[in-house]
Amino acid sequence: MRLLHTSDWHLGQSLHGQERDFEHASFLRWLLKQLAQRQPDVLLVAGDIFDTVNPPVKAQERLYNFIVSAHEQQPHLTIVMIAGNHDSGSRIELPGTLMKRLRAHALGRVMWLEDGRLDSERLLLPLPDASGQIRGWCLALPFLRPAEVTGAVLGEDYLQGIGKVHELLIAAANAKRTTGQALIAVSHAHMAGGSVSMESERSLVIGSAEALPASLFDDTITYVALGHLHKPQKVNGEERIRYSGSPIPLSFSEIDYPHQILDIHCDGEQLVSVEPVLIPRAVDLLRIGPAPLATVLERIAELAPVDLLADLLAHPWLEVRVVLDEPQPDLRQQVETALQGKAVRLVRIAAEYAGRRGVDDDEQTELIELDQLTPQELFSRAWLDSYGSEVDAQTLDDFAQLLQEVQMEGEQP
Repeated sequence: MRLLHTSDWHLGQSLHGQERDFEHASFLRWLLKQLAQRQPDVLLVAGDIFDTVNPPVKAQERLYNFIVSAHEQQPHLTIVMIAGNHDSGSRIELPGTLMKRLRAHALGRVMWLEDGRLDSERLLLPLPDASGQIRGWCLALPFLRPAEVTGAVLGEDYLQGIGKVHELLIAAANAKRTTGQALIAVSHAHMAGGSVSMESERSLVIGSAEALPASLFDDTITYVALGHLHKPQKVNGEERIRYSGSPIPLSFSEIDYPHQILDIHCDGEQLVSVEPVLIPRAVDLLRIGPAPLATVLERIAELAPVDLLADLLAHPWLEVRVVLDEPQPDLRQQVETALQGKAVRLVRIAAEYAGRRGVDDDEQTELIELDQLTPQELFSRAWLDSYGSEVDAQTLDDFAQLLQEVQMEGEQP
């Protein structure tokens, strides 16, 4: 059995107010070519399909046109998608009846039967090859929200509830499969030890709860296709537990990420190989600075001029970071004037103020912009400013729970 693993498409995402449909369209065209060339049995999309719970119409059109094109190109391809923390679970499940006719499955929610048992049947999907023979089973684990894994049956501990869901689903999968069938888990979660992109990944850790341990996936699982972290990586060095990463850089902190999909080969229950396939970048992200204004202007002067024959939508996005000794009221004007005729698209100017050393102070201080701080950091700073003491762990937990509830508003389509 052959599978392609991808995740974190974030269709509909904007970069500091600039839409990125050109980049997403370029990626999806490339992915269709990879499907045609590699002829996998299964395509796994491990969550954060959309960037928001209420994605723009164009983003939804991109997704469903891709699914139709993939099915027309390869009628025997099975597509499995799960909801991430950015997605509305109910929204991606809404067209499920139609998508099944295209051999596409979208799982957004964990549900429980009236007797309190996990509805594992809806989360276990057969994975047939081109001949129709079932080569494995997919354990679909969408982002698990607290309301789905806590309560009268599972108790109020979020991590324990997540552990129980994994235990029940893996047990159900082992009971269903026959000898020689692989178990493939697809999950959207923050696993312990994973490298995080702070500028573009919304925290999944609720309060002071820790990230999830890789031990949730025991040795009966052939491969674990993860989503959420945008940097491609193995979990604890395990070949079989991986993040594919995002297909495009979703923030300037991801400039150096090797964006990729993963080509997975299984022979029966055994994982044979995992091959990274690098995704060509349709639009580069460039960052100048942080540096003094004179240096920044010199580097801007070195940028390539506009090529009138080139596609303007392929011009790189540019972030400029200027270190100042004092305010420069005409900073934006100076930067924009210098950029005239250059083949870049400016999306952000950030001013950082160099710290001034005091008699007993060896540290430098700088202006920290609001968009560089997480909600938890902002809350902690506000608490310290108001009460003169550090916020306690229980209050941070309560704030994190409230934040999670606010982020879930608008979940219903």
